[in-house]
Amino acid sequence: MNDTAPAEPLSRSAQRRQREREQRYQTILRASEALFASEGYHKTSMERIADSAEVSVGTVYFYFKNKEDLLIQLLDEIGFELRNLLGTEFRKADVKLDGFKRAGEIFFEEFCQKYPERIVIIYRESVGQSPLVEEHRKHIFDRLNADVQTALIRLSENNRITFASDLSAEVMAVSIMGMFERLAYHYMIWQDRKGDLKTIGRDAVDFILGGIRNLSR
Repeated sequence: MNDTAPAEPLSRSAQRRQREREQRYQTILRASEALFASEGYHKTSMERIADSAEVSVGTVYFYFKNKEDLLIQLLDEIGFELRNLLGTEFRKADVKLDGFKRAGEIFFEEFCQKYPERIVIIYRESVGQSPLVEEHRKHIFDRLNADVQTALIRLSENNRITFASDLSAEVMAVSIMGMFERLAYHYMIWQDRKGDLKTIGRDAVDFILGGIRNLSR
């Protein structure tokens, strides 16, 4: 028997304070996201973030230990969103390749177009930072690669497909996510060709699908 008493419901004032805390947290996070992407992580100070978020510097430090903590929170949020968007489509690839095609379209036509600042943060501003930041980046990409690899293995099992080697699924998964990264970096950060992303994404997806078919038998 569980003798633990149920938690008392929050009062209206407590609920309001909770909403206000979450709103301030998100406001600071969004301000840092915009500044890290436009001015660069190293050039952005906590004072600059506080000013953009219209809060005191002390408030920023109340929610985040330091600037590194802000970057890590952003990375984790971006990684979660990417996995949520792409993973749903990869799971649909159990039976046919349409899931891989749709995942590529979502990445280039939706995620990149809607969140260019997040592309800059995950692929440029978080690179070469502290070991802790790198650990979070590695965790994100390890999980994304694992999602793709699992989808490829299920695709092969459900369609009685044999890949060229025991490493084929892993190599393809790393190559697919690496292609997403390199194309997003090249066309959004180096060249600012967001208007071409739809065509770029579809060409990339066709290339990926051809590679999967080529390593299948």
